[in-house]
Amino acid sequence: MSSSPVTASRDCLLHTSHAGVVTLTLNQPERFNALSETMLEALQTALDGIAQDEHVRCVVLAASGKAFCAGHDLKQMRANPDKAYYQALFERCGKVMQSIVHLPVPVIAKVQGIATAAGCQLVASCDLAVAASSARFAVSGINVGLFCSTPAVALSRNVARKRAMEMLLTGDFISAAQAAEWGLINCVAEEGELDAAVAALTSSICAKSAVAVRTGKAMFARQLAMPLEDAYAFAGETMACNMLADDVAEGIDAFIEKRSPHWQHR
Repeated sequence: MSSSPVTASRDCLLHTSHAGVVTLTLNQPERFNALSETMLEALQTALDGIAQDEHVRCVVLAASGKAFCAGHDLKQMRANPDKAYYQALFERCGKVMQSIVHLPVPVIAKVQGIATAAGCQLVASCDLAVAASSARFAVSGINVGLFCSTPAVALSRNVARKRAMEMLLTGDFISAAQAAEWGLINCVAEEGELDAAVAALTSSICAKSAVAVRTGKAMFARQLAMPLEDAYAFAGETMACNMLADDVAEGIDAFIEKRSPHWQHR
């Protein structure tokens, strides 16, 4: 993929690539990067393309401006007071979130500012998340009379049940430090160090075998929904198949020979 940015849906989403790392940047800061119909369409198109690109090793989901994402576009929703419209909108949003989960490579949320409602859902749907120390998170639909049901799906798969319900029922913001403590994000970067923290994470992932990373992401997501016995059976089968990969033979030989491995699949 090209290292130069390309436009997508009137530049609401910027798409850049460098050394196997694709960065998707939500780019409607004046609208707090809300998940409008246009933004959701742009995200879906980009994710579908990335899923077919074997050269991609990792994806960073970032945002421009002071906010990461303020959730759905409430003005757009109020302008379309129709159940069928809402069903289609939430289905489209759910598909984007599931596309992130099912993408063959890891997705890292790079969070600055606020991530609220479906914006918090976006963070929770990513495999990893790093936030600036000033970032704040909330599922705030309850404050306008709407329980954040769809964000609850992703949120409840990241944080403990009572923590999730506290956020959903109060709509209160939590700090980046709380988000890290509760498991919504991986770590907090001090101001001015967010780029470096994300770069360190992508570098670590890209240094690993692409086969192992892709195998691991797919396996991890599937086993979470399985009963314990089924999960172990699936994990054993996956690991046995992974053991037959050329990269594993190279990795073990390199470990025994006390040298760095030379992955065949980059």
